[in-house]
Amino acid sequence: MSRSTENTGFTCAHCAAGVSPLTNGSYRNHCPDCLYSLHVDITPGDRENPCGALMRPVQLEHHSAKGYMLVHECLTCGTRRRNRIAPDDLDQILILMEHT
Repeated sequence: MSRSTENTGFTCAHCAAGVSPLTNGSYRNHCPDCLYSLHVDITPGDRENPCGALMRPVQLEHHSAKGYMLVHECLTCGTRRRNRIAPDDLDQILILMEHT
């Protein structure tokens, strides 16, 4: 799958917000309003995971090379994945940090 195919807008499956694609050369895999994601990838961008369940934001971690990473946990199978934060995630990241 090409980056331009991956970098498309979507409707959040958790809060129903309309989510625009990023314009900074990266692509978005979670909602900036609620920070939820979907468990759709086996490897980043492949969209081949049959699970497809919601992934809730559970933690913020710092990676020495990638900066702050949002940790998601699948509500169905429990898989945890780290994802880069997007520039417009800040408000919700601060709320997440208050509750962890």
